[in-house]
Amino acid sequence: MTSLVLSDLYIYPVKSLAGIRLSSWPVVETGFEYDRKWMLVDSEQQFLSQRRLPRMVLIKTALTETRLILSAPGMDNLSLELEPRTGDIINSTIWHDQVDTLAVSAEADEWFSRFLHTNCRLVYQPDTAIRPVNPGFAKPEDQTALSDGFPFLLVSENSLAALNKAMQLNLSMTRFRPNLVVSGCKSFAEDTWREITIGPIGFRLPKPCSRCSVPAIDPETAETGKEPLTTLNRLRKWQNKVYFGQNALHNQCGVLSVGDNVQINVTGLHQPPV
Repeated sequence: MTSLVLSDLYIYPVKSLAGIRLSSWPVVETGFEYDRKWMLVDSEQQFLSQRRLPRMVLIKTALTETRLILSAPGMDNLSLELEPRTGDIINSTIWHDQVDTLAVSAEADEWFSRFLHTNCRLVYQPDTAIRPVNPGFAKPEDQTALSDGFPFLLVSENSLAALNKAMQLNLSMTRFRPNLVVSGCKSFAEDTWREITIGPIGFRLPKPCSRCSVPAIDPETAETGKEPLTTLNRLRKWQNKVYFGQNALHNQCGVLSVGDNVQINVTGLHQPPV
């Protein structure tokens, strides 16, 4: 039998900007370290994403031991502290959640506003600002950073292969913005997983991930097309939403590495239903 392994892992330091592909990375209380610890907000302190500003996908992120480096076409690189300690406190909104964040700097605000052609501010979630996960799907101690709602998103390679075959396209995994990519299972096998272990860390998969317009944005050009949403609407629609991938919660901290074995501990009915 083919063994299941973690074949890729990604982090997204700034919510909705381009991510970073890694071979090994620490898992902390909120998920992968530095994953979605920063985000952009508008004048109403509402979070910004590619849903409103597709050009966000063109901004690349990189990490050094002490700095977050941002780059974008036609812009000088922006270098920021990895862990800001001071700044105005901004009560930022992510969907139905409010989170106390720190304003990073006027320089960062100007840089992003210029590239995105809209006034915005860059904020950072300090470790003291605890954001719990929706208690309908999580334990009281579960928390996340500035993600849409869960610390991890898991997708299998063969699920993307099946979707690409149905579309007769070759869209990249980066469009779907997973943290964890698994190989060695059948397409959409992850729809039935409820509890799994990857390397040293246990995970719970409480609900599938409903998809918005972001996967339809070309990460190289920021242009929006019809796929994969047209095909997902045909094949993966449930309760007026379309689904691809599974949200995940971790049971402990540790380090994950590409090549870690994946063990399926508990399965259930397909979510979404077949």
